[in-house]
Amino acid sequence: MAFNKNLKEILYSVAAIISALLLGALLIKLSGHSALKAYYYLFYGAFGSTYNIAQTFLKTIPLIFTGLAVAVGFQSGLFNIGAEGQLYLGAFAAALAAIIFSNLPGFILIPLALAAGALAGSLWAAVPGILRAKTGAHEVITTIMFNYIGILLTTFLLKNYFKEEGPVDQTKKIAEQARLPELVANTRLTWALFIAIFVIIIIYYLLNHTAYGYDLQLVGENINAAEYSGVDSDKVIINTMLLSGGIAGLAGSTMVLGVLHRFITNFSPGYGFTGIAVAVLGRNKPLGVLFAAFLFGILESGGMSMQLFAKIPADLMTIVQGLVILFVAAPSIFKILKNKSGIFRGDNS
Repeated sequence: MAFNKNLKEILYSVAAIISALLLGALLIKLSGHSALKAYYYLFYGAFGSTYNIAQTFLKTIPLIFTGLAVAVGFQSGLFNIGAEGQLYLGAFAAALAAIIFSNLPGFILIPLALAAGALAGSLWAAVPGILRAKTGAHEVITTIMFNYIGILLTTFLLKNYFKEEGPVDQTKKIAEQARLPELVANTRLTWALFIAIFVIIIIYYLLNHTAYGYDLQLVGENINAAEYSGVDSDKVIINTMLLSGGIAGLAGSTMVLGVLHRFITNFSPGYGFTGIAVAVLGRNKPLGVLFAAFLFGILESGGMSMQLFAKIPADLMTIVQGLVILFVAAPSIFKILKNKSGIFRGDNS
């Protein structure tokens, strides 16, 4: 039964992608461009060479983390919209850990910096979690506010205490042994890919094969029923936000250790916010998030190629990308809106 349901969802997603690309082709044609050429360069930009494939995976990695962070929250009925701020705190903490303990060998320093980023993200998410559990303050509002506070806090700390001399607001580079090894030379694709997949596996196991995962999902389905069955919903809410924030913090950690090699203000193009779309597109399931993030990576890498070689205007390219996302995500969006129509009234029943 479950297999048939999963197969049905996969077939629907494939049909939705094809339909969106066909509609996109019509729009491209009406705008006076060649749809065939545009889609050739979409594919080429994502898979046309080893370097292009590496860039597709590179753009996928942070979205795996942020999409999974949001999905974990959704599973327990929480809307963690604060992954962006948690990502920044994670990146900042990872950079500081790598700089302060630069005398340590890599096999200790890398896990230490990753853990520092995850811890910073967890602690930043814990505050909205505690506010939700103890006072009823809705996490949508508090996490949105904490995005701005977190981003500006890292900017303030960097500019006043940790800025490297020069015009750019950034820390000094982290030590060589703190950097994640590259999988493909000169592409910046690192072992962060395997870390992301490992986290996917851990969360899949947690949700499907542990008592905590059952409690987490039960609270998301019906908080009153969960409490009636003996589940401490406040504890689950706080722990879920800790877990969600830690995963988002890892997104920042891996960016610093694998790509940037330092902390830079405003380095994220919105990974935390895009993670919301990734989670919805992936049906809030760990494996779904993996494939949804990969789809976003394909559209991002291929879209740049479309714009550069097929001369597709950036706005039109964005429309095509948006159509694919909208067509695939539509059922999940309607389901979430239906189930959570009382979001701003605090109705979680």
